[in-house]
Amino acid sequence: MSAHDAALAALHRRGRLRRLVPCRGIDFTSNDYLGLAESQALRQAAAAALARGVPVGAGGSRLLRGNHAEHEALEAEAAAFFGAESALFFAGGFAANAALVATLPRRGDLVVHDELIHASVHEGLMASPAEAVAVPHNDAGAVNDAISRWRATGGRGRPWIAAETLYGMDGDVAPLADLLTVADRHDAMLLLDEAHATGVCGPAGRGFAAALEGRSNVVTLHTCGKALGVMGALVCLPQTLRAYMVNRARGFIYATAPSPLLAALVRAALGLVATADDRRQRLAALVAHARRRLAAIGLPATTTQIQPVIVGADRRATALAAALQAQGFDLRAIRPPTVPPGTARLRIALTLNVNEAAVDALVAVLADELARQRT
Repeated sequence: MSAHDAALAALHRRGRLRRLVPCRGIDFTSNDYLGLAESQALRQAAAAALARGVPVGAGGSRLLRGNHAEHEALEAEAAAFFGAESALFFAGGFAANAALVATLPRRGDLVVHDELIHASVHEGLMASPAEAVAVPHNDAGAVNDAISRWRATGGRGRPWIAAETLYGMDGDVAPLADLLTVADRHDAMLLLDEAHATGVCGPAGRGFAAALEGRSNVVTLHTCGKALGVMGALVCLPQTLRAYMVNRARGFIYATAPSPLLAALVRAALGLVATADDRRQRLAALVAHARRRLAAIGLPATTTQIQPVIVGADRRATALAAALQAQGFDLRAIRPPTVPPGTARLRIALTLNVNEAAVDALVAVLADELARQRT
């Protein structure tokens, strides 16, 4: 048995082996929160972009021949929409986050990050010259204390505070006002990942950090593959930091540019999201309905479209997911290292791909399965 075989066998024994499976059943797992991914509006936008000659491929990096007018138009429109000084387009949120964290904090700086921050931030930290420290989840006081300790022990660079505005596995919201106060007190930069908030939260879907956009000490990340229904990521940041990314971010410099067709579709998606108050209201009503149904069976619920059902043991989560899948619901088990040990869960994602009747059916089956597991 090879070392790779042995590692896979160990994952299997621990209930953590991952497999690729096709989409099937009622969607309670995707991040297509506003139901745009398969919308006729985006299909028409793709056809229109192809008809006007937008290329499918970029053919090279943005710094070579891959920089297309569609990329630049998207970045200008995104900066205006989100209220930022400038924007930079990446092919995906993971790549964008990793590039940001690896590039902007410099040697001698400190990155203070929430302990539940996205894996992409940890990826960036492995390539960053800055020091890093994790703090307890959603604890602005701990962020303040970490920076104060660092200063007291000789830290002379700039602090960077990294957080998600809406946590994708827990469904809770960061204390943004408190984090901003800490950032201003310590002359720190705020790196805010709006991945699960973009399109859904804030005025016109501009995210929880909409009121902070354009500040000189705020950088935000807006992914395009969730509520926007497409793919890619937009980093909103001061113009100087954008220029620095273009010159120093290896994940930008050496990557083939995102498809110009994709940029055109993201432009269309931003237009749809800007006028999608009706979709956001429908989603909010669905969230409220789900909260009531989950409370009725004794489960805690968040105020957002992400509802975790924490069951603890890895194998219990996978067994519960399998039982629900057998009943026709596309729901997946989330296990360590994606979540902390002992907190394996089902992650119920509420989207406009389902209705209240589907939620009722899911909760009824979930209640039965949880009762069966307890017996």
